[in-house]
Amino acid sequence: MGDSSKRRRLLDEIGNSPSFVAPGSRITGDFETEGALVMCGAVRGDGKVGGALRMSVESSWEGEVHAQFGIIAGRIVGKLVIEDRLEIGSSAVVQADVSARSIALAKGAVIQGAVTVTSGE
Repeated sequence: MGDSSKRRRLLDEIGNSPSFVAPGSRITGDFETEGALVMCGAVRGDGKVGGALRMSVESSWEGEVHAQFGIIAGRIVGKLVIEDRLEIGSSAVVQADVSARSIALAKGAVIQGAVTVTSGE
């Protein structure tokens, strides 16, 4: 059979269940979650995400956002601070100052603001 420690169950890799902001949902005010967040709606306010922030094409966030990881396909206005890796998709519009350890930017993505890569710090 082999070493089972090398093969982890998918549930073990996912960790805790993510929080969801459903399509059509609008949240006004500060937002905080200990784990991952899947965004398909809109938030207006500051946010702290303890895990990965995944924003769909339809999603938007106005405010200062902090997260461990980020995969952005929607729109952000304000400030985006990612502790580790940030991926900005081709449909993303980021009108914000961006800071991350590493940044992958797809062709077609828009960033209007200062960009800081912290991997050398």
